[in-house]
Amino acid sequence: MPNNVAEIVTNRIIEQLEKGVAPWRKPWTTTNAAWAANFISKKPYRGCNQLLLQMMGYSSPYWLTYKQASALGGNVRKGEKGTPIIYVGSAESESSTPDDPKKYTFLRYFTVFNVEQCDGLELPVEEAKPVINKIEAAEQMLKNYKDAPAVRRDSRAVYYPKLDYVGMPNIEDFESADKYYSTLFHEHAHSTGHESRLKREGVVNDIHFGSETYGKEELIAELTAAFLCAKTGIDCMPHNAAYCKAWITSLKGDAKLLISAAAGAQKAYDYISGEQAQ
Repeated sequence: MPNNVAEIVTNRIIEQLEKGVAPWRKPWTTTNAAWAANFISKKPYRGCNQLLLQMMGYSSPYWLTYKQASALGGNVRKGEKGTPIIYVGSAESESSTPDDPKKYTFLRYFTVFNVEQCDGLELPVEEAKPVINKIEAAEQMLKNYKDAPAVRRDSRAVYYPKLDYVGMPNIEDFESADKYYSTLFHEHAHSTGHESRLKREGVVNDIHFGSETYGKEELIAELTAAFLCAKTGIDCMPHNAAYCKAWITSLKGDAKLLISAAAGAQKAYDYISGEQAQ
């Protein structure tokens, strides 16, 4: 059992990939496509934690620790297994001085349980919400992208960093509207890395297929598209086997890659959606 926080989290994802399943390419089934959130604070989890909790497949979006459940008069049912989430913190180094402040980043993990794994909790009554038109929701999300690149007709789905525009086949060329929008979200995710936006290495330097930087950029785009699809109620496309193989190789080479990519995806999602960091 690895004791490194990054390895604990990454191994969970690798298990799914080696089974031929990309967790972020599965329809997310939480109530009303809600973000996974802490049951007490109602604050949504972010980045890698959102990915980890969504992939568990519970219908309720609410999570809490064993202690939090007990403090509320409830309990985690015997035999239930928790899900690790990451806390990224910073601290001042012992060698830090007023003239030369030094800080370092550290990772810790906590185990949380979905409220469906617990008894004795007073759960909130979910208000009935009208059915959301998935296409309208996607279009609204795209409108939120204030300085989005132009989208032009192309024989393939691609983002051109040097020209800063997205090439896309017509929507009629896709098997479904869901697949069209999830593909468009993926290419728009790449566009957030442009030097005029979030300035990611894999986009600014126009890295090509085969490198670790390329793999990370693809992973960021995939996760961003998954976040956007989840928010707008759209099913993600089936995963690409070749990409999955490349991701497994990259993840095994660097246990912190997934955490870094998920953080990058969260920033890209925030940029496109216009949502402020919680």
